[in-house]
Amino acid sequence: MKLRQKVIVLAITPLIIALCAIALFVRHEAITLAQLQRATIQQAYFASKETELKHYVTLASRSVAHLYDSGRTDAAALDEAKRILGSLSYGDDAYFFIYDMNGNSLMHPRQPELVGRNLWEMRDAAGVPTIQRLIARANAGGGLERYTWARPSTGKEEPKLGYVIPLNKWGWMIGTGIYLDDVDAALAKVDAQQSEHIRGTMRWIAALAIISAVVVAVGGLALNISELRVADAKLRVLAQRVVESQEEERARLSRDLHDGISQWLVSIKLQIEAGIIRLAGNAEQQHAARASFERTAAQLNDVLGEVRRISHDLRPAILDDLGLAAALDHLAHEFTGHLAIPVHFSSKGDTDGLPHVANTVLFRIAQEALTNIERHAGARRIDMKLVRKCKIMTLTVQDDGHGFDPERVALHPNRGIGLRNMMERMDAIGGRLDIASSSTGTTVKASVAIDGLES
Repeated sequence: MKLRQKVIVLAITPLIIALCAIALFVRHEAITLAQLQRATIQQAYFASKETELKHYVTLASRSVAHLYDSGRTDAAALDEAKRILGSLSYGDDAYFFIYDMNGNSLMHPRQPELVGRNLWEMRDAAGVPTIQRLIARANAGGGLERYTWARPSTGKEEPKLGYVIPLNKWGWMIGTGIYLDDVDAALAKVDAQQSEHIRGTMRWIAALAIISAVVVAVGGLALNISELRVADAKLRVLAQRVVESQEEERARLSRDLHDGISQWLVSIKLQIEAGIIRLAGNAEQQHAARASFERTAAQLNDVLGEVRRISHDLRPAILDDLGLAAALDHLAHEFTGHLAIPVHFSSKGDTDGLPHVANTVLFRIAQEALTNIERHAGARRIDMKLVRKCKIMTLTVQDDGHGFDPERVALHPNRGIGLRNMMERMDAIGGRLDIASSSTGTTVKASVAIDGLES
């Protein structure tokens, strides 16, 4: 997987995880709220039905109160009470029923075939003894009881809510009930609406997650494309500067060879040829040839010194042999002798352990800083320090010259090449270059983490 793809994945993954967590939390809260709402609605329904049934039973008991309160228990009074209660109706499937306390059906206007039968052992589909529970409720003083009963209009067993009271003087239980299919239908509708609301919320969250992921992906791609273009442009500029630096180095080397070594070699060649001719002459000419060869040997020593200088500028051997600290100390002595400006070098800590490329970069930065001081600073003293603190190696070059404006120099098209070269060298090894300059002097500080480099 490419780096840009990894960045996009790392950006999208936490977003998706967060949205999934939010979705799960919202769904859990919605389901909990739906359950509470359903329970509230159900409770409100049952409360209203209880009040309604209690009111119906109260009306029924009042309709026979004149017979019940008279104390009569004869068959005529009881038959009259049954007739009155049997005539009461408030719907096709809403009626009153009478049982004695032994479970015998005494009156049932919608199911007359049950009258005279003992239904004490009658049970519903779940095995619950229906009549026994109703009589137990009546014996407890009356109240609500849920059970299942065949609807007279359809013959199908459906849930029913009944309300019963005892008529103790007659040994009766009278009651009525309403079927709960409308309540169940209303609750089912509420459940369906809540489920659809939860699904709609989940769809909105999913759509938001998809849109957010697409936006992040598109933004990441756009940013990657933009960064890639910038990186390509920087790479082209860097490549061009590398080529320019190579050409400048080659031009300098060509000048050194042409202006120095080449001219010395031509002079040595001419002196050797002249000496060879003089060797064939008299004693005085032979003596002159000997003096010429001695001058030639001296010039050869100068040529060797120039070769060593050029070789040292290209790649100081001491850097590979003795390390960075020794190479910087040697560089400080060279500049001191060359410029007649004291360059004080000091090192602290274990300065070994840097890879060759980091050693070379820090050495070149020191060279560039000293060269800039020579050309522009007008300094009278230079301090150069190499310090290792924990895993950080820091090179500091400080002078007491008149300073310059780093930002202005960096923006100038024809100046600041050395500064840009130093910055690019540090960027290449993941280091940091800080330049502080004022009228009292300039400080160049180059820092690199040892752990961040490969040997």
